[in-house]
Amino acid sequence: MIPRMTQSAAYWEALVISPADLDHLYNHLLEANEPRNIDDLAFALIEYRFRQEEAALTAELSKGALYQPRDTYEAGQKLVFPAFNFRAGSVTETRTGRNPEHGDFLVIKVVLEGEQRPREFASALSTPHKLNRPAGQDGNLLDSEGLLSPAELYAGVAVPVRQKLESRLKQSDGHEFVEADGQWLLKAMLADIHIGYLNLAEAAIEERNAPVSTGDLLKVMELPSEIPTTIKTFSLIHALLNDPRFDDVGSGRHRWFLRRLEPDAAVEPPQRLHYQPEPYTRLALTPELVRLEQELDDEWSDGVEGGVTSDVTDAQITLIYPHRRSGTLPLSARTQGLFPSPIGSRSQVTLIDGHWGQRIPAWVVPGERFVAGLGAWYDQNKLPVGAYLTLERTRNNYDVKIDYKPRRMKREWARLARAENGQLLFENRKLEISCEYDELMILGELNPAEIDALRQSLYNRSVSLQELLYMVMPELTKLSSQGTAHVKTLYSAINLLRRVPPGPIFSILATDPVFSNVGGGYWKFTLR
Repeated sequence: MIPRMTQSAAYWEALVISPADLDHLYNHLLEANEPRNIDDLAFALIEYRFRQEEAALTAELSKGALYQPRDTYEAGQKLVFPAFNFRAGSVTETRTGRNPEHGDFLVIKVVLEGEQRPREFASALSTPHKLNRPAGQDGNLLDSEGLLSPAELYAGVAVPVRQKLESRLKQSDGHEFVEADGQWLLKAMLADIHIGYLNLAEAAIEERNAPVSTGDLLKVMELPSEIPTTIKTFSLIHALLNDPRFDDVGSGRHRWFLRRLEPDAAVEPPQRLHYQPEPYTRLALTPELVRLEQELDDEWSDGVEGGVTSDVTDAQITLIYPHRRSGTLPLSARTQGLFPSPIGSRSQVTLIDGHWGQRIPAWVVPGERFVAGLGAWYDQNKLPVGAYLTLERTRNNYDVKIDYKPRRMKREWARLARAENGQLLFENRKLEISCEYDELMILGELNPAEIDALRQSLYNRSVSLQELLYMVMPELTKLSSQGTAHVKTLYSAINLLRRVPPGPIFSILATDPVFSNVGGGYWKFTLR
């Protein structure tokens, strides 16, 4: 059996997609008359290369006899040479050979296809040679027994072929092949989704003021019935994805909305929610600090063990300042599993008020790890920083119940923050509170605009996290008769000025000698 190049993994690793390959895939899509995914196209390419090699070998072997050193040849005879990738050549003359090791033999001169100068080869050779085929195999050159089929080849080399093919198809820059939703189609096969149709889609979404499925938008457009539904669907998805007015806010299925109707926080994440990763020594955290970090369940605490729980049915969180001011919820290890995963950069869900059943449109933004859209609800219920919130899964994947623990309105002592002369100051004041809350994390603020200005000023001056701790810790300890502050309180207060998870804060506490642990999560601050 003649070895085939396509049977080697190295062949596919070094694969270069040729124009002929693209022509074949072009015709493949035309014949299918529907979009195909990259797996289908990669298999079609492997099958095409496999068939092409078989056809090329058959064609080459039909040009003449297979050259074997033991045989005798005459001038004018056509031969095929395995050592030269089965190229054909013509014998131009023969002569007697001279080599004591091989006895009597002949030398033939051959001009290979594509060459002008002849080459010389041995013939009528009586001694063994590796190019001689074993006896009985002369008529079985194209035997396919033992060859891997295209399906078997695909199972072994699918990954590199898919990667190379996808990269090459994207290089066509949309001139021939277009992609949408993981599917590929020819640009020439797209339905004409012109600006008029897109304006209809915009009007339909605006009228409903809610995400609309691709199928419902197609009903509004009434495209020609002779176009297959799969092509109409693909064409509309492709057009919507390339029109900046529209946003795919579905989870598991396409649902389209208008960017201009989305809340600002979902489109442009608030600066106060942005976390600039802070290097820190995680090994410095004591078991107690690690436990407290896990309790806080900050969405940027990547070092917390356990990770995201996909089968979670409910969760309780404590509202921190950046989310209270931004009207957002954290997508943390504890809460992320309650929300569907978006197809695009964000998706819409509905949060249902646990008291009154109010339906609140909300936006999951997984890249920034938050859910937006709760500002009015926080204000309506007068929820403070430190309030306990509960989230609960419902039967509908797109609905999540949200609630807080109410209680009779009372005026209670709490920490109140204010900005003055470039410093963050705290004092104890009575605040009206009508919900259950974490006493260690509750905070109020006297003037939000002044806090914002101070935060921006500290950012502009590149004030370090350690310097922020030196600013905030004395202000907190002065409110305590023991001269201490709890790490949860410190975490809550620091997040007035910079979005940072517990880990970096706790690491500084554990490594800087000006901070001392007095037990129970409480620390002292002593400048030496």
